[in-house]
Amino acid sequence: MQYPIAIEWGDEKHATGIVFPDIPGATTAGDSIEQAYEMAVEVAHIQLEELANAGQKIPMPGDIAEHRRNPDFEGWGWGLIEIDVSPYLGKTEKVNVTLPGHLIGQIDNYVATHGIKSRSAFLATAALEKLTHS
Repeated sequence: MQYPIAIEWGDEKHATGIVFPDIPGATTAGDSIEQAYEMAVEVAHIQLEELANAGQKIPMPGDIAEHRRNPDFEGWGWGLIEIDVSPYLGKTEKVNVTLPGHLIGQIDNYVATHGIKSRSAFLATAALEKLTHS
């Protein structure tokens, strides 16, 4: 999933900060944007793991446009970071689904051309997006 990040740009005296508005507590900083980015991925996974271990719902990414209207982030930059939330959603279970052959072909083609791990990963992501944005 692509999570929005708010970027507070640093300078010679201040670090560059990154906040995930949708992941409580996922805030970090670094001496460069590259360092802050690396640390942001790590802190997002730490916070998601803590939520999962506490039995709390894993937050899904919100809309950047909505976050930009938040006065707390006035003047900040914005970006997206890909975070795989599947390890925090619980034990995987096998299910049997029936889909039209043409649709399966389209899914498999999309998976192959977009670097997605598997058909199951695609279907899980599509389901999560539909469930969180409806």
